[in-house]
Amino acid sequence: MKTLVINQREVPRLLPMKECAERMAETLRTLSRGDAVLPLRTAMWLPDRSGLLGVMPAYLGTPRSMGLKVVSVMPGNHGTPYDSHQGAVLLFEAEHGSLLAVIDGSSVTAIRTAAVSAAATRVLAREDAGDLAILGTGVQASTHLEAMSVARALRRVRVWSRDPAHATAFAKRESGRSPCSIEPCPTARAAVEGADLICTVTASREPVLLGDWIAPGAHVNAVGASFKGARELDTRAVARARLYVDRRESTLHEAGDFLIPREEGAIGDDHIVGEIGEVLLGKVPGRRSDEEVTLFKSLGLGVEDVAAAHLIYENAVRNGAGTAVELGGRRDPGD
Repeated sequence: MKTLVINQREVPRLLPMKECAERMAETLRTLSRGDAVLPLRTAMWLPDRSGLLGVMPAYLGTPRSMGLKVVSVMPGNHGTPYDSHQGAVLLFEAEHGSLLAVIDGSSVTAIRTAAVSAAATRVLAREDAGDLAILGTGVQASTHLEAMSVARALRRVRVWSRDPAHATAFAKRESGRSPCSIEPCPTARAAVEGADLICTVTASREPVLLGDWIAPGAHVNAVGASFKGARELDTRAVARARLYVDRRESTLHEAGDFLIPREEGAIGDDHIVGEIGEVLLGKVPGRRSDEEVTLFKSLGLGVEDVAAAHLIYENAVRNGAGTAVELGGRRDPGD
């Protein structure tokens, strides 16, 4: 039994954003139907809390497969040649447990996270939304620019970073990938003023987006904070919005953007309107008016990694991509 090894350079070609967004929507529907097994992720912090090693296993009923992502999360890598998230996704088939593929985890995380935001934006943002603000200039900023272009027709893009040079560099680098010019902004408030699409993709542990800044009718994808002690949105931003999540259980255990306002008494568990999968299944209503603010809190789920890995594997087999290696998995009958 040979295993495909798929490196970082190959993943973007094998995981196109539009195709991935469609696969993520189906995956979230599958999760909300109950046809998946998804333990909470396990994290081992380094002694100085400078980073962690996370393990995210999952089983997916459609397409039937299982796997896990092992990833290091090193926030200090922002602004360096190293990705903040590094690791691998291991894809297994679910009949005999054979290892089908080992895939670079950084590129999978970058694309599938943004693709999930695209799926959420499609069902929550106003149809005419197209004024995009991106807070953050790392890997997720680049993939979210592409994802928002897939979800809506963009007419304006603004970007902010704590380091103005990073915002300027991002605008220059990414302008060729956007249907409109990208404007670097000196403050987060200037970036989001009047925007109807907002993506927060920072490594900040403290709010970078305040509720008073958000325009009526905006849709927010809150992506960067994925631990209970960190948040990118202040309490008012969460309290005034209709909150949707990728998974309730994960949000109740891991999402600082939700848990901190709840600890302050500003919201309760019932502030979660529903999972995106439930909206996609028609079980929970999405946006109800052009004036309300919608918020998607993304944590990232193991089922998303498994689904993305399966799509990569399908495309790799079809196109002859990847490197096949013999790792074992089937014994000689005579042994």
